[in-house]
Amino acid sequence: MAGPYETILLPTDGSEASLAAATHAGTLAETSEATVHVVSVADSRNRFESPSSGLAPEVWEDAEHDRAEASIAETVARLPDAVAVERTVATGIPQDEILDLVDELGADVVVMGTHGRSGLDRYLVGSVTERVVRHSPVPVLTVRGDGELE
Repeated sequence: MAGPYETILLPTDGSEASLAAATHAGTLAETSEATVHVVSVADSRNRFESPSSGLAPEVWEDAEHDRAEASIAETVARLPDAVAVERTVATGIPQDEILDLVDELGADVVVMGTHGRSGLDRYLVGSVTERVVRHSPVPVLTVRGDGELE
């Protein structure tokens, strides 16, 4: 029996919160017979700035793309085998890319973690979640790193 959702957007950065969100998205997808679109955004904001590590912009961009692909692979591994999955690596400003994908994919719901990896990343990704919640035209289910719904 199909549920209210056909398309679930699951942004990930590989953090504990986004991996916990995958568990909830998987359950929701099984219940609704929905497709989960897993997306990770290679953040383009630093590609033209000199990263503190001294990496060239092209190296920085490649590293971000590799991180995004690894995050997707780790997240997909958390989803039940029976769930239909699509994968997308986007490049840009995370909240903008996520909101664009809501429209492009016709997503019915976004399931995402509340906080990112650690330190400044945690703050930045938390702000991404906040912006998506404020501007999303569809419901956003947020999940803490401990797996609790917010």
